[in-house]
Amino acid sequence: MALTPVKKQTPTFTASVSAAAGAFAGLFVGTAQGSGLLGIVIGALLMAILGFVSTGLIEKEKIVRAVVLVACGIAGFAIGGLPAGIIGALFGLFFGWFVFWLATGRYRSRLAPYLTSGQVLWHFTFRVICGVIFVFLITPILVVMPLSFNAQDFFTFTPEMLRFEAEGYSLKHYRDFFTSDQWQSALRNSLTIAPMATVLSVGFGTLAAIGLSQPHVPFRRAIMAILISPMIVPLIISAAGMYFFYSRIGLQGTYFGVVLAHAALGIPFVIITVTATLVGFDRSLTRAAANMGADPVTTFFKVQMPLILPGVISGGLFAFITSFDEVVVVLFVGSAGQKTLPWQMFTGLREQISPTILAVATILVVISICLLTTVEMLRRRSERLRGITPT
Repeated sequence: MALTPVKKQTPTFTASVSAAAGAFAGLFVGTAQGSGLLGIVIGALLMAILGFVSTGLIEKEKIVRAVVLVACGIAGFAIGGLPAGIIGALFGLFFGWFVFWLATGRYRSRLAPYLTSGQVLWHFTFRVICGVIFVFLITPILVVMPLSFNAQDFFTFTPEMLRFEAEGYSLKHYRDFFTSDQWQSALRNSLTIAPMATVLSVGFGTLAAIGLSQPHVPFRRAIMAILISPMIVPLIISAAGMYFFYSRIGLQGTYFGVVLAHAALGIPFVIITVTATLVGFDRSLTRAAANMGADPVTTFFKVQMPLILPGVISGGLFAFITSFDEVVVVLFVGSAGQKTLPWQMFTGLREQISPTILAVATILVVISICLLTTVEMLRRRSERLRGITPT
């Protein structure tokens, strides 16, 4: 049900807003063709015309949207073949919907009726800014993933890939990863170091969070600041400090030294997530357990731990990701025997430009997505246990 009754907008308003959107889209298309300014002008002009005309063709919305879709698809195909045709059709699908969304006033249907024009403008401007930031952050990842299936040893899209020909795609880089002794050795090191560092991070971080959550602990803020400092201090400084310290005590170039270094980087994540979970913890439960004769250890494992477990696991997953993806500290603290997967990727970029890096990066992205999805599920479960509606 619409909060605000929708009404038809003026041609001038629809054309001006459509022109702004067309200029933004034209910037990308024109830049790809070698002239960003020309793309802005053409995009703004075409969308202004479409927006102006659409206000008089609202009754024929479906027909006009279909025509725009086909026209943009044909234009894209003429410019760059099948891939550009698909992208053009997507542009036509969006802008065909967009101009009528403006012309009919549907953009206000879910907004409060008392909002002013300036507030409505900021409402959508804010969402556009967030969308642009999201696209800016996610685009490099989306580019790497299809490149990992490149049949050639290139870091760019080949003509065969752009034409969607089967000859342009291959799993050779994935085969190289799973059959190369260097990559498999690095993978084994990562799978050895990361779990051990995670266990240490979870153990120390959970105990620290529980201790610092007690109101009677002196200097809690100062201690918390020190414990989470690895998240704040530039990583290169932490790595250099660890190198000089470990060199003095004989831990430099050892597995144990790398594990301790990664555990120090993971502890802040555990402390933060467990502390957030403890915010809604009912301390009367621990007092009730003590009144029933349970010792502190039994109270922790039987009462406290089940309730804060989602936060503990979330912190552990973040600590695992941090250790598994970390490269700067291991370059300082480790040796050739502790070469991890990110270290091997860094070496491949610096020395031999191996396209296998793209396959490894894709695998790491998939693993990270799975772990972050798990974290989100645990967060929602934690909120349900604390009586909070998941958002």
